[in-house]
Amino acid sequence: MEKNMGSQDKNIRLVVGIILIVVSFFSSLWLGLIGLVMVATSLMGFCPAYVPLKISTLKKDKK
Repeated sequence: MEKNMGSQDKNIRLVVGIILIVVSFFSSLWLGLIGLVMVATSLMGFCPAYVPLKISTLKKDKK
């Protein structure tokens, strides 16, 4: 798995994921599961949905 998420993308996913997990305690279990996936992809730095779409938010080093 090659990393395909930049730092801003990871931070946004982490914050939104945590919010969804907290909201799921008062609402639907599905929100918590979605939140867990968002937190996990944030921590790994890899989003499987980006692969078929050939998307990468990771900035490339200039050489």
